Amino acid sequence: MYDLLIKNIDVLSNDTTINHAAIAIQDGYIKFIFTNEQDIVKATAESTEVLDGKGQLAAPGLINTHTHIAMGLFRNYADDLELMDWLQNAIWPTEAKLNDHYVKYGTQLGIAEMLRSGTTTFSDMYFFMNTTAEEVKSSGIRAVLSRGLAGVSPTANQALVENADLYRTWHGFDNHRIKVLLGPHAPYTCPDDYMEKVIALSKEIGAGIHMHLSETKGEVENVIKATGKTPIAHMHDLGLFYNGALAAHCVHVTPEDMEIMAENNVAVAHNPQSNLKLASGIAPVPEMIAKGITVGLGTDGSASNNNADMLEEVRLAATLHKARLYDPKAIPAQAAWNMGTVEGAKALGYHDLGVLQEGYRADIVLYNADQVHWMPRYNDVAALAYSANSSDANTVIVNGKILMKDRELLTIDEEKLKAEIKNAREFFGHL
Repeated sequence: MYDLLIKNIDVLSNDTTINHAAIAIQDGYIKFIFTNEQDIVKATAESTEVLDGKGQLAAPGLINTHTHIAMGLFRNYADDLELMDWLQNAIWPTEAKLNDHYVKYGTQLGIAEMLRSGTTTFSDMYFFMNTTAEEVKSSGIRAVLSRGLAGVSPTANQALVENADLYRTWHGFDNHRIKVLLGPHAPYTCPDDYMEKVIALSKEIGAGIHMHLSETKGEVENVIKATGKTPIAHMHDLGLFYNGALAAHCVHVTPEDMEIMAENNVAVAHNPQSNLKLASGIAPVPEMIAKGITVGLGTDGSASNNNADMLEEVRLAATLHKARLYDPKAIPAQAAWNMGTVEGAKALGYHDLGVLQEGYRADIVLYNADQVHWMPRYNDVAALAYSANSSDANTVIVNGKILMKDRELLTIDEEKLKAEIKNAREFFGHL
């Protein structure tokens, strides 16, 4: 018996579309992809639930490798500012008013937005992360969670304890549907003595590390002034990369930095839209990929983006670097799509995710491809990268379970959520 069969579906598997196929799912994994009609008829009879995918394209769920998802509470709240001005004068003072209640619904808001736009996994760094984990658990989405750590905070040591507790409680939950990393924020908020505590804790409990690095020119200049080294080189010398790491942004990295990253399995979360909006710059992504560095895509928080739409990041990654390098082949559609799926999975430590093939985790999005802006369908990867809208995501499956069907969220009460967010807007809007 199969838990779920999706039939009459076109399946995007790597760079090939398998037409008129069926996907059999069992225990959260893709068991078979059938193309023979007799096999499909037999599998239909042997399946607990059957979905008809007529007119739709099955593709791997998008993977958001870097965000602060509850920051959707501050969408359109403080815009058109440089990073440090934005953080110090707008975001940090407002975040000081957060509590579990607001993070609960801010997280739920982000999860609802991600599911509606075809994202099935996200990597989050924020506060009140046990609450976030509970929302991930109940919604069914996949997540890699980090408690944001700042050594300059009065609660710096308590935050380390909370991150360790988060790891011990949640890491590996539901066959690693939830994973946990340590979340030191950035070099300018985490002095060396604090980073040494983070690294020691990482070694003690076995947790990986997720950190913002080399995001702005100012950050790089200040670290060089203080240490004589770039942020990447300095963190390497401190021992941060002893077991790899997930580095968000990496906009201002040198060839020497890239050598360090490649040699130490440092994966990059590329956030093109946030980097552009905050005027941080454009990361040298084709150069990193050429060095063998794993690069995934992220939206960053919705206060600096201002949405969690990963298809936008795929499209921007595919076009931005063409213009920067005057090379239409700099990031082809397939490379951009891979960054949003299988390469993002690798960046988060999943090696059986991000591709629709037998033996891989069943995180699947069914796109309504029977629409004029998809036609004619010469190349489905190109359609996803350059033509599709996130609202084309019709049905979303994570870990073999249907979380959205025919555009209806099945695990989130959307009307209650909207009411709570309106209340949050009244609260934060009057601070």
